[in-house]
Amino acid sequence: MGIRSYRPFTPGTRERTVSEFSEVTRSKPEKSLTVSVHRPKGRNNRGVITCRHRGGGHKRLYRIIDFYRNKVNVPAKVATIEYDPNRNARIALLHYQDGEKRYILHPASLAVGATVVSGPDSPLEIGNALPLHKIPLGSEVHNVELQPGKGGQIVRAAGTSAQVVAKDGGYVTLKLPSTEVRMVRRECYATLGQVGHVDARNITLGKAGRKRWLGRRPEVRGSVMNPVDHPHGGGEGRAPIGRSGPVTPWGKPALGLKTRKKKKASSSLIVRRRRRTSKRGRGGRNT
Repeated sequence: MGIRSYRPFTPGTRERTVSEFSEVTRSKPEKSLTVSVHRPKGRNNRGVITCRHRGGGHKRLYRIIDFYRNKVNVPAKVATIEYDPNRNARIALLHYQDGEKRYILHPASLAVGATVVSGPDSPLEIGNALPLHKIPLGSEVHNVELQPGKGGQIVRAAGTSAQVVAKDGGYVTLKLPSTEVRMVRRECYATLGQVGHVDARNITLGKAGRKRWLGRRPEVRGSVMNPVDHPHGGGEGRAPIGRSGPVTPWGKPALGLKTRKKKKASSSLIVRRRRRTSKRGRGGRNT
C-alpha cells in the first residue's frame, strides 16, 4: 500500500498521484454481492437539482457491504482484498465456514488467508467484531454502531479509527476521528483495528477531468457571478463580499455557522464537541 506519482509529461500529471493498489488481489467483484443502484445526480423525485455540482462520472456497480457483522460465532476466511469504487476504503471478501460470502471493510494489516469472527466471545484480533463493553480500553475500533443491531454507521472512511477511552454503566466512551468524545451504548458492535488504505487522504487528483470521473461537476465562485446569481456577485473587478461574512447562494451564512439542531436527542451523549475547523473552510475559498 502506497502512493505512486508521475513525471510531469503533461500539466495533468505534474501533481497527480494515485494509489499503488498493491494490496488489491482481485479485479472483478463477487457477482452475487453486487447490485445496480441508480445515481440521483443531485436531483430529487421531481428531477429538480437539490445538491449542486453532481452528475456524470464513471458507471459504478454497488458492492453490498456487511456493516452488521451479525453472523455470530461463525469463522470466516479472508479470500480477497478488492477495490470498491463507492468508497475510499478497500473491501475484503469473507468466505464463511457455512458457505456464505460477505464483504466487509478491509482493516489495515489484515492479510488474505486470515480468519475473522464476530461475537461477544471473539478473540481480540484485528478484523473481529465485538460489543464495545468487551473491547479493552485504549483499543482502536471502526465500523461502530450507534444503535444495537442497526449496523455500523460511523468511522468507516479509509484510515480512520476511534479509541475506547472509558466505560461507565451502560455506555462506552469513544474518541472519534473528528476529536469528538461521545458515549455509545455498551451493546453496540464495533470492529477491532483501523480501516485500511491509510494513504487515501494523501492522494492528489491532479486535474479537473479526474474530478469529473468521480461524478463531480465544476464549482464556480460566487464572487465571479452576477448579482442576480449570487449575493457575492457584481461589482467592478475583484470586489469584496459586501457583507459581514460569506453567505450561500440563498443568503444563509456560510463557512462556520453551526447547523446542528439544539434539541437533538443525541446531544446528551456528546461529552466533548469536535474542534472547530477553519472559518474559511477547505481551500480558503469564498463560495
